Amino acid sequence: MPALLPPRAVIDDDVARALAEDIGTGDATAALVPASRSATARIVAKEAGVLAGRAWAQACFERLAPDVRLHWARDDGERFADGDLLCRLEGPARALLAAERSALNFLQTLSATATVAAAFVHAVAGTGATILDTRKTLPGLRLAQKYAVRAGGASNHRIGLFDAMLIKENHVACAGGVAAAIGAARAASPGLLLEVEVETLAELDEALACAPDRIMLDDFALDDLREAVRRTARRVPLESSGSVSLATVRAVAETGVDYISVGALTKHVRAVDLSMRIDLAR
Repeated sequence: MPALLPPRAVIDDDVARALAEDIGTGDATAALVPASRSATARIVAKEAGVLAGRAWAQACFERLAPDVRLHWARDDGERFADGDLLCRLEGPARALLAAERSALNFLQTLSATATVAAAFVHAVAGTGATILDTRKTLPGLRLAQKYAVRAGGASNHRIGLFDAMLIKENHVACAGGVAAAIGAARAASPGLLLEVEVETLAELDEALACAPDRIMLDDFALDDLREAVRRTARRVPLESSGSVSLATVRAVAETGVDYISVGALTKHVRAVDLSMRIDLAR
């Protein structure tokens, strides 16, 4: 099932910012092309990946030329190989040229996130662990990257500071302890998911006594993760976080934790290499 897109207004805002940043007062180079000239073009992959960001790319072209036509050969969430055709385009040449970079920037960045997410999901297949993202996203593109995570088959942690509570060490220090922080959280926002981060097995025991909705195990060694799973006995879902890579995520999942949050899904992405080529101008 395709991942649910963010509201259209979010996509339109993202695209408006990108085009304003790139085009500014006008595309001086595209202006060399006669306004009446039409063209066809194609977007192709120059390496393998998982596609994400079609809606953003399409909106870039449509914002400059509502009559542009895009014919997609892949849907978001589908894999592609080096050399694969991803999309054919038809429309005013100036609009295709002016929107090209912004459209590709969205596709390359969001496909990168989807590709990494898919790799992590594949790595833990069969263990029962769920791969989660974090709030370590590109400023202004959080919902876009969260969408790309879902397109890659992983799941979202909280969207921001408003839709769930995560009590970390600094909150504990300011609140006067784990129990005090959890008590204040329950009183202030009883309807929000309440998660507590712990750094030791002793802190785990303290958190368990307060019955939060989820406990995050921060930078636990594998033996400590296994012990945390044993002590918890499925009373509270456990999330492993910190220093997780593709090389280590399978071993983390096999300890029995329920969730593994990976900042690299959105923080360490390297854009997938895509290209647009004009085939015919008339």
